This record gives sequence, C-alpha cells and structure tokens, in this order.
Amino acid sequence: MVDDQGGWGDVGLRSWTDLELVRARLEAGADPDFRLRFHGRPLDMAAEYGSAEVVTELAARVSDVDAMLGGRTALWRAVFGNRPGNARALVAAGADPGRPMMAGWSPGRLSLAGPDPLIAGALSASEQAAVDEGRRLTTALGELWLDGLSLACTADIDAAEAIRRLHAEVVPADSVTEDDMWTYPLANHTELTLWATDVPGGCVLVQPWAYGASMPGVSTRLSPGTKCYAMYANPKSGNQGSTAHNGEIIGWDLHPAGGADEHDSADEILASYLYQRNPIAYCCAYAGLRPTDSRAFEGPPDVWLRLPDGDYWH
Repeated sequence: MVDDQGGWGDVGLRSWTDLELVRARLEAGADPDFRLRFHGRPLDMAAEYGSAEVVTELAARVSDVDAMLGGRTALWRAVFGNRPGNARALVAAGADPGRPMMAGWSPGRLSLAGPDPLIAGALSASEQAAVDEGRRLTTALGELWLDGLSLACTADIDAAEAIRRLHAEVVPADSVTEDDMWTYPLANHTELTLWATDVPGGCVLVQPWAYGASMPGVSTRLSPGTKCYAMYANPKSGNQGSTAHNGEIIGWDLHPAGGADEHDSADEILASYLYQRNPIAYCCAYAGLRPTDSRAFEGPPDVWLRLPDGDYWH
C-alpha cells in the first residue's frame, strides 16, 4: 500500500479501536514507525485514542516501543489520555513507566495523579494537594456551556475592587436585556457590559455573549499586585487565553486545558493533566480561585457593570 502517510492516510481517530482494520493495513504494507502528519506514530495515536488490542498489535511491530516524540512516549500519552488499559498493554510490551521526560513527569509518576496508578509510590504533599483541588474544582463546576463566553479570573481582589480598578459603572440587572446579549454586531455598549462575582480566592468577571472580559486592557487594569487568567471561548477558533501579572500581559494566544507541551514547567504539566477539557477550571486554578459551584460563570452574578469607553486592546 502506497500513500503519502505510510499506508495510514485515511485512518481516522475512531479507527484506532478497530483491530481488524489496523491488521489489514499492516499486512498491506503500512509502516508502523511512520510519523503521521500533525501527529505521532500509529502507536502514539492508538495509545491516546485507541484500544488495548490495537496498542498491543502495534507495539509488537514498532522498532522502539519507547520512541519519543514531542518529549513524550506512547506510554505517557496513554497515561495523560486516561487510557489505563492502553497503558498496561504498553508496559506489558516493554514500555518503561519510569523513563524521565516532561519536566520530571515520567509516565509512572504522572499516573500517580490519576485514578489508575501504574507504579507504587506517592506524590509530594504540594502535588497531592493540587490533585485533590483539581478533583474538587472540576466536580464543583460541572459541565459548562462555553461557546461565546469570555472571562477574567483574578486573584486576591473582590468584585468591588475590580469595579474600582476598572472605573466601571454598576448597572441594574434588569437593564441588561436578552436583546443586548445577542445583538450582532455588538451595539449599545454590549461589549462593555460584564458581570462580576466574588469567589474564594478572588473574583470572576464574565461576559456570556462576547469577548469583552478577555480584552487585554481589562486584565492589565485588574492585575496590579496580583495575577489574572483571561479567556474567550471563540466559537470559530476555540479557547483563546492570556495571562497578566502585576499589570502586564505575560502570556498571549494560550490554549487553557489544551494539552501539555514538552517545554512546560512541572506545575503546568500537572495542571494540563488535571484540567484537560476543563478550561474554566484551568483558568480558576491558575489564578488560585476556589469556587464552590458554577454560579460565577452561569449566573446569577453578584453585580452587573459597564466599562467606560476606551481602548482595551492596546
């Protein structure tokens, strides 16, 4: 079989659970060590998205079950993807759970942060506290509707202080109508109308219908002496995050809960694992916020506010 993807050209994510299909491709000459475009090897894909049977088949065919790509092995991907059956199949095939990688998070150590440890041992007290808080926070927030929402999670200040720093005007809740929320293009100061809610550890600003809470000028005004994680859940391009410390933007075009990178710090990798597919929880954790429920993001909020006219982008 010849194509531009080593014989795997039209194999989709769901196909990595199909043992008969994978075997047929291999028998037709597909290369088990081929690096797929924008992905890893077939074994990497199967470890993260496939079945233990497919993982076992591919692990027996590759030249190195512990080959690294992007700073991680197939076993690490299985652990990060919460695929314990795949992880154990890889260990049975010879993968090393103790191999150093990803800022000290070997596959085995990372598995200690999840529900199915591969090895005996314990995390540090601070790491275990982060794991416990991650479980509490994701449970407290539940599943939230994100599309179109923007937020700014700010540490150490309450909503009243946020309003003061933004020179914002408090507006009655009944002055914000359904028509305001869904007008496009934004008009009547809609992009400047937000809500604010106190939570343990700080406060949250939210705009349910647009990007207003994530504008950099909001974060820089909120963050002197503290830190802020802002995000816009762009329906067209996904979650767009930024961080501000002490009045300055220090991170831009971020992807909260979008996965771990080999250049991340140990704390960032742990947070990416604990909050994967939970971007709002990730933003809260970054800022040290500890909401006990989802009200700050779903409403009703503590207060509605309107920002003064001005440039919030430069």
